[in-house]
Amino acid sequence: MPVFNQSRQNVIRLIFLATFLVIVTRLFILQVVSEKYKVQTMDNAVYKKVVYPDRGIIFDRKGRAILNNTIIFDLMVTPAEIRNVDTGYLCNLLNIDTTEFDRRMRNVLFRNRNRYMPSVFEDLLPPDMQARLEENIWRFPGFTLVERPIRVYPYHAAAHLLGYIGEVDSAILRRSNFFYQLGDYVGRSGMEQSYESVLMGQRGVQYLIKDNRNRIQGSWEQGKYDTAAIAGRNIKTFLDIELQALAEKLLTNKVGSIVALDPKTGGILAMASGPSFDPNDLTGPEKQKNYARMVLDVSGPLLNRSIGGRYEPGSTFKPIGGLVALDEGVITPFYGYPCKGAYYGCAKPISCEHSNPGHAANLRLALANSCNSYFSQVYRMAVDNSQYRNVKVGYMKWKEYMNAFGLGHRLGIDLPSEDSGNIPDTSVYNKDYRGSWNSCTNVTLGIGQDKMQATPLQLSNAMCIIANKGYYFTPHIAESVEGESANDSLLNAYRQKHAVLTHISDEAYEAIHSGMQDVVDRGTAMGAKIPGINICAKTGTAEKYTILDGKRIKLPNNSMFVCFAPRENPKIAIAVAVENAGFGATWAAPMASLLIEKYLNDTLRQERLKEVERIGGTNLMPEYLKRKQFVEDSTRAYYYFNLYQDSSYLQKYLNPHKKLPEIQKKSKAPEKSVAFFKNPADLEHRKNQSRSKINAGTI
Repeated sequence: MPVFNQSRQNVIRLIFLATFLVIVTRLFILQVVSEKYKVQTMDNAVYKKVVYPDRGIIFDRKGRAILNNTIIFDLMVTPAEIRNVDTGYLCNLLNIDTTEFDRRMRNVLFRNRNRYMPSVFEDLLPPDMQARLEENIWRFPGFTLVERPIRVYPYHAAAHLLGYIGEVDSAILRRSNFFYQLGDYVGRSGMEQSYESVLMGQRGVQYLIKDNRNRIQGSWEQGKYDTAAIAGRNIKTFLDIELQALAEKLLTNKVGSIVALDPKTGGILAMASGPSFDPNDLTGPEKQKNYARMVLDVSGPLLNRSIGGRYEPGSTFKPIGGLVALDEGVITPFYGYPCKGAYYGCAKPISCEHSNPGHAANLRLALANSCNSYFSQVYRMAVDNSQYRNVKVGYMKWKEYMNAFGLGHRLGIDLPSEDSGNIPDTSVYNKDYRGSWNSCTNVTLGIGQDKMQATPLQLSNAMCIIANKGYYFTPHIAESVEGESANDSLLNAYRQKHAVLTHISDEAYEAIHSGMQDVVDRGTAMGAKIPGINICAKTGTAEKYTILDGKRIKLPNNSMFVCFAPRENPKIAIAVAVENAGFGATWAAPMASLLIEKYLNDTLRQERLKEVERIGGTNLMPEYLKRKQFVEDSTRAYYYFNLYQDSSYLQKYLNPHKKLPEIQKKSKAPEKSVAFFKNPADLEHRKNQSRSKINAGTI
């Protein structure tokens, strides 16, 4: 053989030898040296268990834990690991049928799109079901029980403030850039949502050895690769849980809100919304059932009306209107107006509750007697001020004052879903009146009506500004966060003073304070008196309308009340709104008075305890809600009938003189009702059709 060919053969042999050595070396590294890949190659024998951390605890102002953690179990499934599962036996343990089992598996695959990733199959197992599954889990390869810390609420209060936690959905996953995993629980409302980054903690991982029957035998590699879960950080709040519980009791069987703030800090002392619910209803095995029930309730128990409800302030606005007029120089504290039972300064008279001579002889008397004529005239004088070119310029100046008082925009509270309220812009009136309008057009703004709307939080904050003579702190519930530093604190923004109206003179504020004190001492809210405490307050009665069966109807007036106390050193500012309850002095005022006494004296007199029981035991739920609930329930029953050709839910809504509606859908019902709701336009069309039939009495 030629020498040249021998050399070429040697080169080829060397190439093969080198390739072989590279492969062997790589395999040695992967299988022996690299423990990382050893973990991955042992998936069949090693179970990766996610350890969920305890979420941070939330405390009230006195250091009482107002929510805590307990342990419950989720049943997780990893589709790729399922082997010869007796689905019938598993379904029996879970109290479901095989159709439901198949549906859940399809949902798991659809949500996860990864057969190797564990997902929740059944969450928040009841203790008895968890015990049965624990005994038999070895029978179901691919299924595992995972501990889940859940919330418990020992005081059964503050549901809207604290919020609730729930499993992440696809939207949350995308927003977090997939920081979260399917099966993770996150804050979905309230403080749980606002302070998620603080409360969540950090997930841990345990690697556990499984035998051939899927039973856990212990730690893998003595826990060398385990990572510990890190508990979330605790939060101390301004909330007084006893004051909160009292506010919620007073709002039992009522629609409305109570907000109590500390004027010196902006701290939320109490924030109640009615109707409410026990926060324990949205934790544990009954969570989904309870949530569905509350979603379908037209009274809106899930709505936090303190920050999401819009109310016409009514006469509670008059101290603000008086301050604006004083600062603009259009009136003095001695300005009087001759009211004879109505305001006749515009084409349409505005009635007043008083007609006795001299009841509005000065600002102080006008506030004490809540004279509509006086404050209608004061509003017109402010926006028609001669120093401005025209009423539109004057109105925008007036609107600036409203914004400074925190009306017409979000305050920035540390809770989600805050509403902005409404202070209309000139563009609104230009559109409605084609540019031709004057101070008479919206004169009822002077008495807190027209298009003005505010949240109870905004009204309470406005009282803080008046009490502090021009400044406020953004309302917030969290006082401190465990481990916070001056540089990284989430609360720095809430500790900044906003001196929005400090340019108004002390004399002007004192004039308003005197008139507001007279409201309680000798005016419209004498029932709110507390011995030894000077309360500055204002009652309000605001008109209320709603659409029912396609018609706009007048409802009983809302009962409104705002106040702060004590006058000399304000420590609490309160706003109360009770829908369709009549005069502010009848219901709203005594509620606020009880909260003031409880907070400032830390107790209630014996005779006041009877007042708590009287108010808390009175049902003031608006009657029209019954009709609205009937319409909504019967409409849903009609949807169901059209979908499934099943009249069982529809029977109780049928007019006894009418026959069952003809079945509109002859084809087989879809497996999942969600198919019906794919087209929102179609849903709305069907909804309107159903409501029309119900309102017409055809079903």
